[in-house]
Amino acid sequence: MPKKDPCKVFACRIQKCLEDNKYQESACQHAIEDLHNCCRKWTNQSFVCEGIRIDPAPRKE
Repeated sequence: MPKKDPCKVFACRIQKCLEDNKYQESACQHAIEDLHNCCRKWTNQSFVCEGIRIDPAPRKE
């Protein structure tokens, strides 16, 4: 039995957020950042993270 993808829940949260906010990406930045954080940790074990850039989070100045 395959292991559960550790980042799938975050991808689903992004989709739900986008649907709830008429696909306004700016309203879902928190959910997108959560997925990026998960991918930074689990990139080699998460199918969801394939193709996602996992550069360090940009710093706000």
